[in-house]
Amino acid sequence: MFTKFNKKIKTIFLDPQSSNDSISDGEKVNIILSPSLYWVKKVSLPVKHVRDAKKLLRSIFEDSLPIGNYSYEAYKSGDSFYIFAYEDKLILDTLQGIGISLSDIVNVHFSQSEMQDIEGAVKINETQSIYVKDDIVVLLPCCWIEESGKLSIEDIALSEHRVALQQYGHIVDNSSLFKIGAVLFVLFILISGEYLITLHKIAQIEESKNELFIKYKLKSTMLQNSSMLKKYKNIHLRQNHLRDYISLILSFKLQGDEELLKLTLRETKLSADFKGMTQNSVSRMKNSLQSKNIEHTIDLKDGIMHLELRL
Repeated sequence: MFTKFNKKIKTIFLDPQSSNDSISDGEKVNIILSPSLYWVKKVSLPVKHVRDAKKLLRSIFEDSLPIGNYSYEAYKSGDSFYIFAYEDKLILDTLQGIGISLSDIVNVHFSQSEMQDIEGAVKINETQSIYVKDDIVVLLPCCWIEESGKLSIEDIALSEHRVALQQYGHIVDNSSLFKIGAVLFVLFILISGEYLITLHKIAQIEESKNELFIKYKLKSTMLQNSSMLKKYKNIHLRQNHLRDYISLILSFKLQGDEELLKLTLRETKLSADFKGMTQNSVSRMKNSLQSKNIEHTIDLKDGIMHLELRL
């Protein structure tokens, strides 16, 4: 019934009750999963290919599995499909419990694909037997059924139907990955949109800046424009001082024969000459300028008062 399997790679029947007493550290092994480590159904599906059947597995098992993170597999036999659901974490934990590293595993198989042709009940270990019922391989306590013999796992010629274990698949299930991916995609779209809008606004600002530079004949660099701004601010400040000082001089109340002779502007200095000024008038002028903290100099000679203000 079974052909001799290559002895160079040991085959292990993996069950939560398994032990590894005969396994050496680092030894390469093939694994046959006990029916207790997966769920299986034989179904007819309205598809021809396994790749199309796999798309339906989650919905087929949806109402029949306990809560958990599952992977799914399928293979075709005749017109029917054998479909499987299994928890990667449960299998990995069982392997770890008997000291088998994932790196030491050559292939992993379901009992369903490797033991479907056995006849009667076959004893797997001291407490469990394999039995095929309605084309489904099941695991039963030895006391439930009379065994027809003991099966040597090493005598099984392994099929091409293999199981792919996801070492980290149990951390986040596929549905969560899809949700995370969808959120990241939406964030990417939003950030990209904001980035494009920002680029557009920068281009608008740059265009407006260029238009202002052309309109007001500004310099090509901000350093030059800052220097020019400082220059015009100083000019504006001196002009304000000039206006205020002229207004102050013209508003000064002259007495009797006192008279303003002339106003003279030379660079940053404003000068005024008065005739007929008395010492009392000079004092009043000084007090008025000092009260406003205006820098000034006053000279009185032969009745002519010379006033000088720095802008």
